[in-house]
Amino acid sequence: MPERADDLSAVISAVLTGTRLLVGIAARSLGAVADRVTLSQFRMLVVLATQGETKLVTMADLLSVNPSTAMRMADRLAAADLIVREVNPLNRRESLMRLTPEGLHVVDEVTARRRAEIGTIVARMSPEQCRALVAAMNAFNTAAGEPPGEGPHPLGWPEG
Repeated sequence: MPERADDLSAVISAVLTGTRLLVGIAARSLGAVADRVTLSQFRMLVVLATQGETKLVTMADLLSVNPSTAMRMADRLAAADLIVREVNPLNRRESLMRLTPEGLHVVDEVTARRRAEIGTIVARMSPEQCRALVAAMNAFNTAAGEPPGEGPHPLGWPEG
C-alpha cells in the first residue's frame, strides 16, 4: 500500500492510463467483428469459451446483468449462429447455452488480435520491466479478486 497520498494518486493515475490503453485495444480488436457482435455480446462469448455450457441465470450472474438482459443477448447471438441456446433436459425451466464453432472462431479471432497488439507493446519493454509488469498486474488482479487468465480466453474484465 502506498505510504503517502501522492503515491496513491500516482498509482491511480498509472492504472487509469493503462485502462484507457487496454480499452482502446479491446475496441480495436472487435473491429473485424463489430458488425456481428457488441462488446457486451463478446463478453458472453468469452464466458462460454471459458466456462463451457452455461445456464442462462449463471451467465447473467457472471456478467452482472439481469436475466432478461442475458436472454436478449443470447437470442441475438443465437440468431447470428454464434451460440446454441436450448432447454435444459434435466430442468425444463432452465436454458443452457454453448458456443457454436463459429462463435469459438470469433472469440479466437478477437483474442488473437488483442494478443498481437499487447505483444507489440510488451516487446518494447526490457526484461526487467516485463517482470515488474507481471508482478504488478498479478498483485492488482489478486487484490481485485479477478481469477487468473490462464486459459486461452480469459474473461479479462469484470463489469458491475
